Amino acid sequence: MATSLAPHPGEVRVPAAPEPRQRRRGRLRRRIADNALAYAFLAGGILCFAYFSWYPLVRGVTLSFQQDNLVTDPEWVGLTNYRHLFADPLFWTAWRNTAEFTGIALVFGYAVPLVIAVLLNELRHFKGFFRIAVYLPVMLPPIVCVMLWQYFYDPGQGLFNTLLRGAHLPTSQWVQSPHMAMISLVLVSTWANMGGATLMYLAALQSIPGDLYEAAELDGAGIWARLRHVTLPQMRFVMLVLLLLQIISTMQVFIEPFQLTGFTNPSTITVMTLIYRYAFAVNNDFGLAAAMSVLLFAVLAVFAACYLRLTRDTSDRG
Repeated sequence: MATSLAPHPGEVRVPAAPEPRQRRRGRLRRRIADNALAYAFLAGGILCFAYFSWYPLVRGVTLSFQQDNLVTDPEWVGLTNYRHLFADPLFWTAWRNTAEFTGIALVFGYAVPLVIAVLLNELRHFKGFFRIAVYLPVMLPPIVCVMLWQYFYDPGQGLFNTLLRGAHLPTSQWVQSPHMAMISLVLVSTWANMGGATLMYLAALQSIPGDLYEAAELDGAGIWARLRHVTLPQMRFVMLVLLLLQIISTMQVFIEPFQLTGFTNPSTITVMTLIYRYAFAVNNDFGLAAAMSVLLFAVLAVFAACYLRLTRDTSDRG
């Protein structure tokens, strides 16, 4: 028989006594002791991350307000480094070239992996071979890829000009030409880095339910209609994330222009090569290079914030 817990009329309920402070402290000590080993393992990782990530970040921001060649004592100059940057014509040239490289790279490096992924997804035979062939450049060191294309672009006995001469077509100076240099750099970067994006697109394609394609075929949709109304809408999140990641990576391009055209060519100098020029080549001023790095960090932080916001909103909807 159930008993009623409601108080009888006229009965006064006495509130429960608060938990003694010593008991709460003892419970807290036991909880800390139980997790002491976990905290010990976390401490090592946090210290390493702080030393190799947070400290260089803070040190770089501090260095941007100093004049320092890492030999003599640094001198605090405030915003002088930033004033020198905005007064340097190469500063605006580097940003314009970086934006141009990023824009052209989006045309080639963003669309080509998607097309290749669609073709690989439609293959019935030799899928493994073609996937390895597409991803192989990613496994090579970047400098090896650039040096290989440096041979291709050689204006004398390079592969491309040899093929053009064999076809009785006019040759090109490629990276030495002001008009072809930027496109040549984009081709190298696209070939060397498209393997990762292609596999991500391919994974997204294979995650699309087959029922959608079967329903589209029953409605009489052709291959282009299925691509437009089924494939692309199902892949829009992956495509947007890869778009943001590619913008962030292409704005930090360094190896291709540095190896193929150097850091003095105004047609191909980028933000990263200008940072190298400030620090190691001409100015030997690490404070000026740090100021340029802080500005690049601020621009990339905007795109990183967009990426984090996008992934957070998608996970919340999921």
